[in-house]
Amino acid sequence: MRTLSWQEFDRAVEHLAHQARQVPGLTGIYGVPRGGLVLAVALSHRLVLPLLEQPGPGCLVVDDVYESGQTLAPYQHLPGCHVAVWVSKAEPNWWHAAEVTASEEWLLFPWENRAQAVADEQQYRESRT
Repeated sequence: MRTLSWQEFDRAVEHLAHQARQVPGLTGIYGVPRGGLVLAVALSHRLVLPLLEQPGPGCLVVDDVYESGQTLAPYQHLPGCHVAVWVSKAEPNWWHAAEVTASEEWLLFPWENRAQAVADEQQYRESRT
């Protein structure tokens, strides 16, 4: 399990904020529950954009990790929507990432509880077999 730090989080926020500033007309930030919420709040503050309760046209949808793509698939065709993640375990195609890794190692984000992350990993791996 790879443990990510708050310093790495700050660098990811800055990277994603820089990318988002290149997109004209963003209407707000939507964080995919639950992994994207902390990132969404940070980007909302950094970009001075509203934190949205629902995704909508022209918004930035954010999540912590792109693993299989199942979580982010519903946002792929939302009109004018842009999608970004902190860590992508696949080469970004229609989404953006602060970091891309080929590692299949489970990620422990700074806001997560280690014991719960271990259980989440086990559940995820079992669901894929």
